[in-house]
Amino acid sequence: MTDAVPPLPLFAGYGIEIEYIIVDRDQHNVLPLTDKVLHAAAGDYVEEVAVGRIAWSNELVLHVIELKTNGPVANLAGVAHDFQDETRRIDDILRPLNGMLMPTGMHPWMNPAMEMRLWPHGHNEIYAAFDRIFDCQGHGWSNLQSMHINLPFADDLEFAQLHGAIRCLLPILPALAASSPLMQWELTGFMDTRLEVYRNNARRIPSITGMVVPESAGTRREYEEQILAPMYADIAPHDPDGVLRFEWLNARGAIARFDRNTIEIRVLDTQECPAMDIAIANGVCAVLRALVAGAFRPLTEQNEVTTAAMAHIFNDCVHTADQAVIVDREYLRLFHFPERRAQAHELWQHLLESVAATDADAEWRQQLQFILQQGCLARRITRAVGKSARRSHVQEAYRVLCANLAQGSRFEGIG
Repeated sequence: MTDAVPPLPLFAGYGIEIEYIIVDRDQHNVLPLTDKVLHAAAGDYVEEVAVGRIAWSNELVLHVIELKTNGPVANLAGVAHDFQDETRRIDDILRPLNGMLMPTGMHPWMNPAMEMRLWPHGHNEIYAAFDRIFDCQGHGWSNLQSMHINLPFADDLEFAQLHGAIRCLLPILPALAASSPLMQWELTGFMDTRLEVYRNNARRIPSITGMVVPESAGTRREYEEQILAPMYADIAPHDPDGVLRFEWLNARGAIARFDRNTIEIRVLDTQECPAMDIAIANGVCAVLRALVAGAFRPLTEQNEVTTAAMAHIFNDCVHTADQAVIVDREYLRLFHFPERRAQAHELWQHLLESVAATDADAEWRQQLQFILQQGCLARRITRAVGKSARRSHVQEAYRVLCANLAQGSRFEGIG
């Protein structure tokens, strides 16, 4: 019998997950082929296959495939190249099936009522339970693609530090990462439509999502009592066999996974290529390290900002992303921001300038400066399709985005 592997301390490892849409190569409509991709790689209808440093896995629906680091990595150097290589491998499998990968947080014209197909293999009783309780034939379940960051903690003290820091930063994450301004051909008025539908997808049982911004918690016991226990109690009448009674039922924007001593950040839309996703991950982690190290306000003051106040800022960023106006002085003071108000991109500029840079940071900082100067991906897509969002313009924009993913390049517009 071997000894259990001790948990990693703060920032000693990073886990990244990125979800992509499978579409046909002609019209870019969704294609439910994830099971065929995994079968081609593994020789069977498996739910996960490891391909070197990256693993591929299924999700709730058959047109989404997830790529993830095959366990924690010591740092994020080279990770974007690893993900880029795997997108090309998957495209090679999909090409004979007339398929390809599409980036961004939502498919812009998918109709879930007509096109949603659940994963049918293996342990699909979990997906069946979600569908029975919440009805997954909606955008909030079947049309969501995101990048997750998993960060470790070793004990209760580190959990409190990491959770407090993530909770503070989470409200403004959509300002960097929003990439979903369209739904069923139309501009929705939200830069991050994915998060708008996501925060309402479990409204039948509100305790599952809460306000998306997690409540303050200083220990595992406190977290379990305040967040997990009410959620388990509320779903029990709908799930008598306890199929969903696990930590991953929690749908807040950052969730504690005590089964593996990590916190998973879930509010970042998928970008146009892995280089942009990993640039955002680097920026987020750099600011989180500074928060934990005490470069801004101490943990006690971080926890004094109410969840409701943070949720208000978060919702504003879901709506207008980088141009969201933040006037909450208590929140701005957490980051030593000198003015009484800030647009979200101005606060991000301040944060990145407050974090010491090294030569190794040059590439990801350059990508983030592009986002701060040109707008989040959702804003660039909105400019590209125009106010009328004519179908031909939408199709052309997403054709270019698919090419960006294939080439590993950033989206700078069309035409």
